[in-house]
Order: sequence, then C-alpha cells, then structure tokens
Amino acid sequence: MASFPGLEQGLALLATALRTVLEALSLCTVLLGLLVTLRQAWRAWRRRGRGPAGFRGVRLTFGSWLAMALEFQLGADIVATSTSPTGSHLVQLAVVAVIRTLLNVFLARDLESEQAQQASVPEARP
Repeated sequence: MASFPGLEQGLALLATALRTVLEALSLCTVLLGLLVTLRQAWRAWRRRGRGPAGFRGVRLTFGSWLAMALEFQLGADIVATSTSPTGSHLVQLAVVAVIRTLLNVFLARDLESEQAQQASVPEARP
C-alpha cells in the first residue's frame, strides 16, 4: 500500500459508503416488510377472522422480511469489520450472525410445518 498512498483512504471511503448503503437497505427492508405484513394481516382478518392460521402466515411473512434485513445488516457489519477490525465490530458481527442464523433455523422449521399442514388439509371446492 505504500506505493499507492491514496488507495487505503479510498478503500476506507468506499467501505463506509457501502456500509451506509447496506444499513439503509436493511432499514428499508424492515419497513417494507412491516407494510406488506400489515396488509396481509388486514386481508387475513377480513377474510377468515382472527384464527391461528392467519396469524401463522403473517408471522412467517414478517419473519422472512426480518431475515432478509439481517442479511443486509450482516453484510454491513462484514464491510465495517474488514476495514477496521476492532473488538466491538467483531462482537457486533458475531451477534448479528447468531441472530440471523437462529431466525433462519426457526423460520425454516415454521415454513416446513406450515407446508406440511397445508398439504394435509384437503382443498375446499367452490
């Protein structure tokens, strides 16, 4: 890096910009997921009432959006850690990775359970 004095500062600036974009995408994903989920909840409430099946679908939808937002947040933390690997950045990266992994595991279980339950229920014919 000594032969390219501005390269390190340029990379640090690029990493900061990329981290900001990824964090903004994470926030936008949560907001969009909330709006989609509220819309789905409203429709489910109007059609079927307040049964557990409607709630499960709404919960799975929002959980999927949260998992995507955590992916963006994980990317932002990886970028931050690659440019300045401090102890606090590493801890933050580890926490987000653990939360994301646990959320994905539970979401996958719930999706499999929901699919199995839907496959066992015969379709209603009009």
